[in-house]
Amino acid sequence: MTLVRFDPFRGVATLQDRINRIFDDALVRSRDNEDDINLCAWKPAVDIYDNTDSIVIKAELPGVEKKDVSVEIKDNVITLKGERVIDNEVKEDNYYRKERSFGTFQRAFTLPDAVSSDKVRANFKDGVLKIEIPKPEEKKPKQITVNVE
Repeated sequence: MTLVRFDPFRGVATLQDRINRIFDDALVRSRDNEDDINLCAWKPAVDIYDNTDSIVIKAELPGVEKKDVSVEIKDNVITLKGERVIDNEVKEDNYYRKERSFGTFQRAFTLPDAVSSDKVRANFKDGVLKIEIPKPEEKKPKQITVNVE
């Protein structure tokens, strides 16, 4: 049987992400009326999961070039920024339908305290950005010998 340590703050990060999503969605909806191609309307899909020794983030970024993507970690917040450049080969008048979103995006997520932000690895392949954030090795209790006098 495995002993699991109780973390009273575990749900706080999830709650903060949900609140951030609500505000992000509200801001995007308020700007959607300005133009059909809203620069803030595109939000790439992101999966975040625990992989025993690391936290993994996967973001779908089809049509985005590696040079147009940046990842930053500051104060346990990871921020993904980038831009999907509009295809200028087709004139605006020649479109029958235009559903794909273009422009800049920014996603920010709060990381747990127990991550090693200095050892982050990022890989961009087939339109998917994969970020691996290693967890530090658990600190083992130090055994202290008590001498009897």
